[in-house]
Amino acid sequence: MAQGENKVILIGYAGSPAEVKSTQGGTLISNFQLATSEKYTDRNNNKVEKTEWHNIAAFARTAEIVRDYVAKGSLLYLEGKLETSSWDDKESGKKMYKTQVVIRRINFLSPRPAGESHGAAADQADYAEQAVDDSSIPF
Repeated sequence: MAQGENKVILIGYAGSPAEVKSTQGGTLISNFQLATSEKYTDRNNNKVEKTEWHNIAAFARTAEIVRDYVAKGSLLYLEGKLETSSWDDKESGKKMYKTQVVIRRINFLSPRPAGESHGAAADQADYAEQAVDDSSIPF
């Protein structure tokens, strides 16, 4: 019997710069939101645009790339997997859930904004062609 596959591919725009943290073990984690939109015409011939916001997480080297290069409005191609975590809310006692896309690959589809520096020494061509395949995630 097949074990299944958990793979997500998204193309969208970063909603804000990444929030960056480190685990107690020193692994870097970057979190941000990505917006994807679809446009269609409904039954009444009205044009509709629906935007979906996705929680994105990156670890290790991919987190460094996200920290250094992802800015609000960056057009990104992401590959990863869905992961859901749960916890008990301390105030209400209810079980809470969060689903996010843990990315393993990122490609930048828009040019780097002029004059913008994120702390990495890379020129325009390096930025546009930057791709990371992070198969070294420890889990």
